[in-house]
Amino acid sequence: RLAPVEISESEEANMDVTTMKRLPDAAAMVVIIALLQACAWVKPTASGAGVRVASAAEVAGCSEAGSTQVSVLDKVAGVRRGYTTVAEELATLARNSAAQLGGDTVVPTSEIVDGTQTFAVYNCRGRR
Repeated sequence: RLAPVEISESEEANMDVTTMKRLPDAAAMVVIIALLQACAWVKPTASGAGVRVASAAEVAGCSEAGSTQVSVLDKVAGVRRGYTTVAEELATLARNSAAQLGGDTVVPTSEIVDGTQTFAVYNCRGRR
């Protein structure tokens, strides 16, 4: 059993001041984390911008050019990033990779796990 602790008025006032000093730091951290979650760090390359993301049904008449596995950070400072942001960045990386493989279309072939996803790469030129 713990015994109650007596706190003097000056100690209590000091605790209040310490708590007040930490509030702006905590608020700033919340704002920084929120901004980082919204940031898209991955940009399409010039050739990657010409690659589209499609469904498996949309590539039925296309030739397969390979596959690519891409990864991004799914956590920043221990905080999980937004699913949509991570998914968009993975798709952008897949598009960039597909362009290097000579493809013009990518189809996700796996779920996102720990910031990693696999895409099939297709060449659908003239079949869109």
